[in-house]
Amino acid sequence: MLVYSWTKDSFCSDVWSNQIADKILSRIHELWLSWWSPAEYMSWQNSMWFMRNILEDSYFSWDIDVAIEYQIPRTSKRVDFMIWWSDENWNDNVVIVELKQWQRAEKLWDEMSHSVKAFTWWAERIVSHPSYQAFSYSVFIKNSSQEVEDKHIWVIPCAYLHNYDPSCLDSINDNIYKIWYDEAPFFIKNQVQDITDFIKKYICRKSKDWELLYRIDHWRIKPSKALQDCLVSLMQWNQEFILLDDQIVAFDMCKQIMFQCQKDRKKRTLVIQWWPWTWKSVLAVNLLKEFLTNDLNVSYVTKNSAPREAYLKKLSNFRFKDEVAVKTLFRSPFWLCHSPKNYFDCLIVDEAHRLVKQMYWDFKWENQVKECINASLFTIFLIDENQKVTTKDIGTIDEIKKWANELWSDIKYTELHSQFRCNWSDEYIQFVNNVLQIWEHVDIDSSEMNFDIEVFDNPSELREKLRSKNIDNKARMVAWYCYDWNVKNKRWEWDIVIWDDFKAKWNLEWDKIWAINPNSFDEIWCIHTAQWLEFDYVWVFVGKDLYFDSNLWKVMVDRNMISKDDKTSWIKNKSTSDEMAELLIKNTYKTLLTRWQKWCYIYCEDDNLRNYFKKLIN
Repeated sequence: MLVYSWTKDSFCSDVWSNQIADKILSRIHELWLSWWSPAEYMSWQNSMWFMRNILEDSYFSWDIDVAIEYQIPRTSKRVDFMIWWSDENWNDNVVIVELKQWQRAEKLWDEMSHSVKAFTWWAERIVSHPSYQAFSYSVFIKNSSQEVEDKHIWVIPCAYLHNYDPSCLDSINDNIYKIWYDEAPFFIKNQVQDITDFIKKYICRKSKDWELLYRIDHWRIKPSKALQDCLVSLMQWNQEFILLDDQIVAFDMCKQIMFQCQKDRKKRTLVIQWWPWTWKSVLAVNLLKEFLTNDLNVSYVTKNSAPREAYLKKLSNFRFKDEVAVKTLFRSPFWLCHSPKNYFDCLIVDEAHRLVKQMYWDFKWENQVKECINASLFTIFLIDENQKVTTKDIGTIDEIKKWANELWSDIKYTELHSQFRCNWSDEYIQFVNNVLQIWEHVDIDSSEMNFDIEVFDNPSELREKLRSKNIDNKARMVAWYCYDWNVKNKRWEWDIVIWDDFKAKWNLEWDKIWAINPNSFDEIWCIHTAQWLEFDYVWVFVGKDLYFDSNLWKVMVDRNMISKDDKTSWIKNKSTSDEMAELLIKNTYKTLLTRWQKWCYIYCEDDNLRNYFKKLIN
């Protein structure tokens, strides 16, 4: 979607008359868009003068085409500035310019090769390197349209930091960012002539295609062949994505339903109720590949960013350019409110029980279950109602059924049962239910149990035991929100302190790949980052919100022990009943106790609970 598009002559006139920001804002209101902010308004006021100064060069004809705030298909991302015409060889080109008002930025760690720390929007923030941002936008545009590929339209990215202090150049010119600025060069305050010469290489004569502007704004959203080939090649020899048993049955069922949707254009919804440890995300990624290679507009959707980031890394095997190519297929549900009806052929909604009624930046105030079904011809929900961990989680089978009926979508159901975690032990699942006193107690024959679990009295000894198992980066510590986020909120250098010799921090907020980052072992992951993961070895940290009453022989919860920094679960809120608080806390610990494949270590702060666990295990 193009918000503002005009010729160079009209654009320069609007900037000169100081009307450009108002015209962009007016157009946003006409389109019933709600994403603008006062900071963006000021950036239009300021940055467009610098682009006008470049285009005023007499080399550029008065009728070249420019555009501002182009929303990239399939995303909520917007390109700041676009120029299109042809080069001297009559190649049709689109130059995209990412504009920044920064005066300085700082390099972070070598592992963070996509990001910098910059002062933006009146605060220091960790944000994408401008060259990476521009390059990723160009890849998204090319991968969203087969026509761009077929018509040989070149998309050339660059970034312009027009206020940037040359004395701070080394921070963003570091070698760790070279892969990005080689693809998308950036220009700073004293490089006006350099960026002008760069654009001149691609923009010099009128395109033969008089409908190029129309094509850019109205091309059919269809995955490019390059994107299809990329995903297929990445999965081809990856054993982690092979389907087994009822996974392949569900896979075939999804294919058949998608075929029917294409044939009659009727909306359909499939609910796949999965039990923990069934590797349902493997099914989701295989469906993504299958539908993509059949030229369908498909996306994998999950509220939690953790699975999106980790699957990108696993699929790309840390090949950064491949990662950028497939990133467009993985999305958050938070911007589906902007998608028209049946915009997608298929949405694969993972962790559907974590969907919410409305987020504070969703100005349309829509239910996310409704938004998913509305936006897609065929919607697949992967759901486990027993993994609800906050009061805001509304994803239930009944909720999906309600909106499917209201939106005239046929609905079907299936289940995944095959167990692939916790040493493939069904007995362990019942054991966890018995330990937490969830549902009815079921006697288990201990000779049939095929799992390893151990309770420790000393957290420091436990950590060193776990460290010895972390040979292949497959051991982690996990916990619930019983401890304050002191480091994040700059109160203290530690988040979790037990006795005098055990200190630890929560997982770092900026580290999007902690799931596979070898440097993240000593951090403790909260439920929201660990919920969908599994490792060979896991230490579950049971805080004071769960304790054992030896007189009643009952596992109890204390909602008051939840951290004051917990802003998501609402367990401590007065509107949350005691029954709901108990359900959410026990669901959380059940989820944490099933993150492992070989061995589970447990430490409980409550002595009685620790002894109770030991007795049941023995």
